[in-house]
Formats: sequence, structure tokens, C-alpha cells
Amino acid sequence: MDRQQEFVLRTIEERDIRFVRLWFTDVLGTLKSVAIAPAELEGAFAEGIGFDGSAIEGFTRVYEADMLAQPDPATFQVLPWRGESPGTARMFCDIHLPDGTPSLSDARYVLRRTLDKAGEMGFTFYIHPEIEFFLLQPDSVRTGRPVPVDDGGYFDHVPKGEAHDFRRQAITMLESVGISVEFSHHEGAPGQNEIDLRYADALSTADNVMTFRTVIKEVALEQGVYATFMPKVFAEHPGSGMHTHMSLFEGDTNAFYEPGAPYQLSKVGRQFIAGLLRHGREFTAVTNQWVNSYKRLWGGGEAPAHLTWGHNNRSAMVRVPMYKPDKGNSSRVELRSLDAACNPYLAFAVMLAAGLKGIEEGYELPVETEDDVWGLTDRERRAMGIRPLPASLSEAIEAMEESELVAETLGEHVFDFFLRNKRQEWADYRHQVTPFELERLLPRL
Repeated sequence: MDRQQEFVLRTIEERDIRFVRLWFTDVLGTLKSVAIAPAELEGAFAEGIGFDGSAIEGFTRVYEADMLAQPDPATFQVLPWRGESPGTARMFCDIHLPDGTPSLSDARYVLRRTLDKAGEMGFTFYIHPEIEFFLLQPDSVRTGRPVPVDDGGYFDHVPKGEAHDFRRQAITMLESVGISVEFSHHEGAPGQNEIDLRYADALSTADNVMTFRTVIKEVALEQGVYATFMPKVFAEHPGSGMHTHMSLFEGDTNAFYEPGAPYQLSKVGRQFIAGLLRHGREFTAVTNQWVNSYKRLWGGGEAPAHLTWGHNNRSAMVRVPMYKPDKGNSSRVELRSLDAACNPYLAFAVMLAAGLKGIEEGYELPVETEDDVWGLTDRERRAMGIRPLPASLSEAIEAMEESELVAETLGEHVFDFFLRNKRQEWADYRHQVTPFELERLLPRL
């Protein structure tokens, strides 16, 4: 037994932990959980906990259903919302087959595999997400007519606002489970908030995003409000995204930093951006996986809908944030298209794979877009060689189907299941008769 496992077992005894929740995600990014007694944990470390994989979305077929959840002791945390004593803790799991090999349907393994490729190239991948979400009146959610908890706007300090108390409690809870928070504030739409997590390695950040979504939901329930990461809740207000800052390090050196280069951005950084732009249409179905995601991308409000990059251009898909003098390690690129409703393991994997492909193949970075892309006409965009992101889940599926990069990154099993699931979602959506059609057409046709 290694030191981390010994630490977990000792902490469970010292802190009177009675339940240990083992967490993992299905292919779509839904959190799954099984609770075990502390007495079972030593065996779980040694052999894993068996479960029926055929009952989990996208995991396996009925006739090969047996799977094992192998807890990762490095992710052990006591959960703060289950009371002081007896306590509850959690660990994320890697999913294995009965013979001990990694399951190809495990999203965490998909990301690990891509990180291993980066490691073979000499890189470590770090991520810093800015996560947006809405707080709504719970009764309004039940009626299908959402009402925000306040009328605040960007950076507003709302007197006696529910969002202040919410963010304070949420951040306290996040930090108690080892997730460091950098900023928090009211976002641009009524009821909309943003909490930014500090930089961490990509696997830890993906785990943190899953924990973040759970914490936010738990705090909302405690405070009598409803929290949602739905990308586009209100037609008249901006949607919620997850702007994600990324950098590659070679040891302690930021591989994106080059003194004296434009924006202090190195050749590796430029090639990484070029990879994101070249393959952006292909991976959008993964980073923006819901039919509602495209209402945000094409709904304005600084959401990027075109494959562009820029320095201070917040309409661009990829932005190079302001350089901080004497802080070369802060050099990074920001992808602004993805939303927090994605499966973070798969999303970070395809984003990294696209950037690495740009480095491997020596992609040339296109000309920077300085204009507000939304302010240009279609003809002007075409003349400038600006390509659009998919305008719907259907378009995104078509782009993903043709992508060797995404297929290789996700692996055949996840790639095929994901496409099947998203085709069904699009078919279900397309069959709906919407309130828009009834209000617009029924009185006149």
C-alpha cells in the first residue's frame, strides 16, 4: 500500500468518516457515485469495486458488463455539505476491466492518454477555467419559465443580493475540498455569476470542474435557489460559457513564452493556436455537446461563432490575454467557445490534441482578426477567410464524423457512442413543435 492510500485510511479513522463516495463520470459527463463503508476501502484500493457497466451511459454492452471502479487516493477529500460527524468523503475513480486494463470508455482515461502524449513531447498541460452559471427561482424552473434571482449586471454589487451570499458560501465550500478560487463576480445577465478556478494540471482541473458543478448545485439547494450550467437560458441575455486558459510547460518553463515576440507568444504557442483553429469545427461537438449550446454560440453576447484569434478581441474564438511584464510563466491562450455543460475530460482531451497537432505538423497561424467578428457581414467574413463554427449540433456532428483527430483522441468506443447519442438528441429536438412556431405561425396559417 502506498503513502497516499495510507493517508486516506488514517484520515478516515481520525475524522470519523462513515461513508466514502466513489465518483466517476459517464461518457456524457454525468457524475456517478457509489458509497462504500470505510472497511471496504482497503480492498477497493487493491482490487477496485465491481459494478454493472452496461447500466452506465456509453460504458459497455450487456454481455461484457463487469467493470471495476478504482479509487484514486490523490483525489480524496472530505465533503463539507454532509455535516461534521459522522462524515462523508469522496474520491474520483479510474474505470478498469476485470483483467485490470483501463476501460476505453472511461473519460478520465481518454484525458490521461492525451496527457501522456503531451508528456512524450516534453509538455505538461495546465488549465484555468472561468465558469459561468445562472441562479434562478426554483418555482420558475418547475414551470419551465425561468426567472433569475436578481436583476444585476456585469460586476454589479447588488445590495442584499442573494448572489453575494451564494458566492461566498460556494467559494468557502470549494476551498474546503481543495479547489482554489481566483475570482468571483456577477456576470452580464440577471442572475448570472462567474467563479474562476486557479491554474492546475488538466486532470486535476477536470476533476475540479466535476466537483465545482456538484458544489454549486448543493449550495443552491441549501439557499433555496436553483443553479444551472445550461449554455443558453434566456434568449434576450448572454449565455453561460467556460472560457478556458491553457498553457504548456517544459519543466518549469512556459513553452508559450518568448521575450520580444508579438504578444510574447512563442512559436509553440502560435502553432498551438493554429491547431485549435484548424480543428475547431471538428471538436465543437465535444466542447459544446448539447443542442442548446449552439443557441449560446450564435446568440451574440461575446460568444464566439467563428474560427478566429486575437489579442484584445473578445469576439474571437481564441484570445491571447494581456501579457504581464516580468511574468513569463503567465503566458497563455484562452479558448472562449466551450461551455461548462460539457464533459471536461473529453473536452480538455480534444482541445489538447488539436493544439499538439498544430505543434507536430508546424501549422502556420492565420492573420489575427482585429475587427469585431459579429460586426462584419457574411461577405466580409468570407473575403477575410473567416470560417464559422458549426451553427447547430447537427453541423457539429457532421464535422466530428469526418475528424481523424477526434476519433483517435476519443478512441473508437467513445467516438461511436458519442456520435450515436448526439444524433439521437438532434432527432429528438428536430421533432419538437416549439412555442416560437405556435406563436408565430398558428394565428396566421
